[in-house]
Amino acid sequence: MIALGFYKPGNTDQPPEFEAVELDKPEPKGHDLLVEVKAVSVNPTDYKTRDSKKPDDDSLTIVGRDVAGVVVSVGSECSLFKEGDEVFYAGTNVREGGHSEFHLVDERIVGHKPKNLDFAQAAALPLTGLTAMEALFVRLGISKKPQDNEGKNILIIGAAGGVGSIATQIAKLAGLTVIGTASRQETIEWAKDHGAHHTINHHQELLPQLKELDIDGVDYIFCLTNTDDHMAGMADAIRPQGKICSILPAFEPLAPALFGKSVTFVYELMYTRSMFQTEDMIEQHQFLNELSEWADSGKVQSTLNETMAPINPANLKEAYGKLMSGKTIGKIVLEGPVEK
Repeated sequence: MIALGFYKPGNTDQPPEFEAVELDKPEPKGHDLLVEVKAVSVNPTDYKTRDSKKPDDDSLTIVGRDVAGVVVSVGSECSLFKEGDEVFYAGTNVREGGHSEFHLVDERIVGHKPKNLDFAQAAALPLTGLTAMEALFVRLGISKKPQDNEGKNILIIGAAGGVGSIATQIAKLAGLTVIGTASRQETIEWAKDHGAHHTINHHQELLPQLKELDIDGVDYIFCLTNTDDHMAGMADAIRPQGKICSILPAFEPLAPALFGKSVTFVYELMYTRSMFQTEDMIEQHQFLNELSEWADSGKVQSTLNETMAPINPANLKEAYGKLMSGKTIGKIVLEGPVEK
């Protein structure tokens, strides 16, 4: 099979130097599915994997966490899928990624692809959808029942990005008033089109902008950009006994004001379950199936914003270059076939 990867980290200010490599097609064992890759989306976690490589590490690295495709064979312990099933998933950071013709993945972190979405639309959803669902419903403990969230609100910092685009939809679906941050006209419009009731600018102080909307504070904050940059603003904006979730680590101390307000501060990393093989790993399968049902019923729309084809080294490099600019809106997806 053809796999697209890189050997040396190279210049980390530039996208990875992808190469096409011929590898043996793998055989699924245990809980693994062998999936024929039809579409992939690109994520910051992929080029950050490159950034963490040591200069003397010349091993082949294959990234690519978001995949939509078709099951071609299954391992002996599989019970959730069969050959021919259309699937979508985000994979894991401790195995090779999906930038290849065929890909092995544990069925417990795989979902049935939405029937009403094509492969490209489906490939935009898994990593960001799982991150949003785990953050909202597990880390922040928000109820999925709208009646339980009446009068409650959430501030999503970075609402027009990949995770923000799906988190705004899911938070609105849960009955929360959603305030998203966006700083450009096109990102403001995108955030509102994807579920934000209000938008404010994350380059300005947060609480004064909220007060202009007659909002004296927020019950929840979901931070999707540099945590340290927004720590003081979040401490001002969060209500007493509120909850904050971040998808990026804080390198500076937490704001002392969080202590006085008895604020809960939690992290969300979508890879935790698969990386540590937790007993509840199968919850990602269940979350993805629920996300698939929401997509098929029209409650959630794909956050796909740009499609490229085919999946080859040149297009991957261009897609990651756009992603590294920090100005992308929604998701960039590459459709197959996988080519040299």
